[in-house]
Amino acid sequence: MSSHSLRAKRRHPETKRERYQVSHITFELSSTDKNGTTFALIAGEAAQAKDQRPLFSGHINKGMAIQLRQLAHRVAELEEKL
Repeated sequence: MSSHSLRAKRRHPETKRERYQVSHITFELSSTDKNGTTFALIAGEAAQAKDQRPLFSGHINKGMAIQLRQLAHRVAELEEKL
């Protein structure tokens, strides 16, 4: 299923993948006709390529944007205390 594995990236280099760095985690988003819209969480600061494989991947579902905004709001509150 994962369009985020190294193997999938080599097989389908034309697939558009967007990457967003959040501290030491990289969020990678991908959209294909076959797999739909998916995301992966990757250790962003991993030194070796073998450690840069997805820690988790899955499909993007309705409601996830709201959940992420709630998380972002909570992180913002915690940042204010730093």
